[in-house]
Amino acid sequence: MLSSVAVKTLVNRVCLSLRPAVTGLMSARGYRGEAPEDTKGDLIDIPLPPWEEKTGESINIKRRRLLYESRKRGMLENCILLSHFAKRYLDTMSETQLRQYDRLINEPTNDWDIYYWATEALPTPEPYEGEIMDMLKEYTKNRDQEQRLDAPNLEYLDK
Repeated sequence: MLSSVAVKTLVNRVCLSLRPAVTGLMSARGYRGEAPEDTKGDLIDIPLPPWEEKTGESINIKRRRLLYESRKRGMLENCILLSHFAKRYLDTMSETQLRQYDRLINEPTNDWDIYYWATEALPTPEPYEGEIMDMLKEYTKNRDQEQRLDAPNLEYLDK
């Protein structure tokens, strides 16, 4: 019977002897050298219409719209974060807070911006600073360590 040292030595020798044959089978298509400078000439800047606050909307309709818009985001991370935040706070927000929240989730054109501001990875620009952003930042810290792996079920809408 072989000792464990002898087995390891034998395995190493077999692996080393096969290595050139195995690596010869793999493609060597990797880029070597300096990466070319990206001129970003292939990007197209499509201007979006400016965000306008919806007027003439009842507070109940605004809450429902914001709940929907909190759930249907461009990226899953914000869908989960904002839908849980909306579930917790939308029903208790004042009209001023609802306007702040509406602007926060609908004016920026990039969902990553909202995510980075909420997680404090980037500083929040002055127009979005305020009570709602502070609430969202605190909520994002998840001090109670709630499981937020998916958007909440819609059953809470009937309550």
